[in-house]
Amino acid sequence: MKKIITFLIIVLLIGLAYNFFFFPVDETKTAVVKQFGEVVKVAKEPGLHTKIPFVQSVVYLEDRILSYDIQPRKLITSDKKHLLVNNYALWKIGDPLKFVQSMSGQRSLAQTRIDDIVYSNLRNKLASETFNDIVSEKRVGYLDEITKESSNKLTEYGVQLIDVKIKRADLPEENEEAVYDRMSSGREEKAKEIRAEGKKESEIIKAEAEKEAKIIVAQAEKKAQGLRGEGDAQALQIYSDAYSQDVEFYQFWRSLESYKNSLEEKSTVILSEDMEYLKYFNPKNTN
Repeated sequence: MKKIITFLIIVLLIGLAYNFFFFPVDETKTAVVKQFGEVVKVAKEPGLHTKIPFVQSVVYLEDRILSYDIQPRKLITSDKKHLLVNNYALWKIGDPLKFVQSMSGQRSLAQTRIDDIVYSNLRNKLASETFNDIVSEKRVGYLDEITKESSNKLTEYGVQLIDVKIKRADLPEENEEAVYDRMSSGREEKAKEIRAEGKKESEIIKAEAEKEAKIIVAQAEKKAQGLRGEGDAQALQIYSDAYSQDVEFYQFWRSLESYKNSLEEKSTVILSEDMEYLKYFNPKNTN
């Protein structure tokens, strides 16, 4: 029993000695050792490190890249457009000594400082540019300038600013409807222009088609008249040849054609039987 108690006391003493004289550092952290409020040691290498018990304390800092979402804020562009910008910053603790001395090792203080500096530079830069440039590919260049200028100011606090990005850049709700109306009006004007051009092209095409149709009809009519003239000439020649072969038969045939064309079905005509026109109806004249 005494052996067990002795073993437990030894383990306890070893544990206390470990906590008093040693502290661990993993690969995601940086340890800053302070003595009476002053930084005496910065431990970045993973593993066990020593300290003086009761005199020195350890502050652990993140050694990874951190992200901070900056609250959306309204900006006014150079062309007097109100813009609601939502951006974020990527940063890390670049100088642990300066970070502890200026920020007491607190991430919340560092983020407040980042917020102030980045927003100030962002506001000044975007206020000198137009809305169309801000929402175009030029925005990348503007953000590079903002990152560089903000990084120079944050270095003195031990903060290494890696990048500044805009997540969204929207118009405030009170301006969206007005912008939508202007866009709609512009699209309507463009649609009217396109319809007017289409109507003009349609009229030109119709005029050309009508012109071509008239030319085709005129050419067809001319050709038809020529064919009719040739047909009439041939008919006259045939009539002439028939007349010269048998004059009396020709006259008889021509009279029958005239009767057929002149006397309609069920028509009544009162004529004198002595008329030359009806000689073929009069038996006296058939001899």
